[in-house]
Amino acid sequence: MSGHSKWATTHRQKAVVDAKRGAVFTKIGNMIAVAAKGGSDPAINSTLALAIEKARAANMPKDNIQRAIDRAADKNAAIMEEATYEAYGPGGVGIVIEVTTDNKNRTYPQVRTALTKNGATMADGGSVLFQFARKGVVIVKETGEDALLAVLDAGAEDAIEEDGEIVVYTDQKDLAKVRTAIVAAGLTVLDAELQYVPNAKVAVTDPEIARKLIRIFDAIDEIDEVMNVFSTADLQVEIEE
Repeated sequence: MSGHSKWATTHRQKAVVDAKRGAVFTKIGNMIAVAAKGGSDPAINSTLALAIEKARAANMPKDNIQRAIDRAADKNAAIMEEATYEAYGPGGVGIVIEVTTDNKNRTYPQVRTALTKNGATMADGGSVLFQFARKGVVIVKETGEDALLAVLDAGAEDAIEEDGEIVVYTDQKDLAKVRTAIVAAGLTVLDAELQYVPNAKVAVTDPEIARKLIRIFDAIDEIDEVMNVFSTADLQVEIEE
């Protein structure tokens, strides 16, 4: 299985820069607030634990993390909801967009505008999503045969070396358990989250289509309420910045 992409790696690097501007803090804060609906104790709520770990990796202050957790119990706070939008980009590439918002009537038009302005179109519910499987994805810093064997022993369904790291796939319900086992094996986890992993990739060899897709991904990601963007694109060309 291979659902990872070079854009995902660039996205994580970009997130570190964005965190300095506070953009990622907003996104992660929303993620924590939604996760905390399932319980405010990360020792019991594994989804919250993973969200808090992501916040710490982005150097989010403890006070910000706690405020995000407290929002789940604050009856006066705006109610955060999750939504998934589907779209098609150039070259027949399928796109799935996860958002967390307190106002879908505001967020949906923002996403639609970002798509249409950059050459993509919104799609009916279910018309794109069937091309993906919901999986846990763990990114491990170490590479090599010993590291691959360790992550498989930790309960991974699959693992591949890609872009100088190991991408680990798990059943969605096993994400937290496998991540914990990987850390216990002495490996470094760079990221761990649920993702929509494409069942098949669309090879993109045309540089212009690749540039258009990257513009689409970046435009969508600029929206604060957007948590994740997944696609079937396999960018097989190098694009100069």
